[in-house]
Amino acid sequence: MHTEAPISITVKSAAGSLVTVRAANADELDQTVALTLASLSSAVAELEAAVRGSAPVNTAVPPEPAVASIASAFNASEVVTTPGAGARQCPHGTMTRIHGLTGKFGPYKGHFCPAKQGDPTKCTTIYVKAGSGEFATFMADQTKA
Repeated sequence: MHTEAPISITVKSAAGSLVTVRAANADELDQTVALTLASLSSAVAELEAAVRGSAPVNTAVPPEPAVASIASAFNASEVVTTPGAGARQCPHGTMTRIHGLTGKFGPYKGHFCPAKQGDPTKCTTIYVKAGSGEFATFMADQTKA
């Protein structure tokens, strides 16, 4: 099943950055473009300025740069999320939302019980079905390679 929006526009900036906007219909596209045009332009300009002032592209990037250092590089602030929409509970507490990049059947997303490995009362993982609305909007607490 094809899940991408049928209308797609990609714009290339002077520095070569690509920005894609997708919509289900013409009205949604008009609305999306009108609401995001100024913020996209500003974000692309800021990103390109940061890249021009940084090390060459092939320089090694730390495996897990600190959020605070990334936020400060873009003059932004760190946002800390707490369990809320999308968080699931089990008898052991709040389940951890994990996005795995490689699994038996490819990338996966799911809610994992916080009980320790080997605990006989550990709950079954609740996987999110690929292609579902929840899969597209899933906010992971952790990403595993």
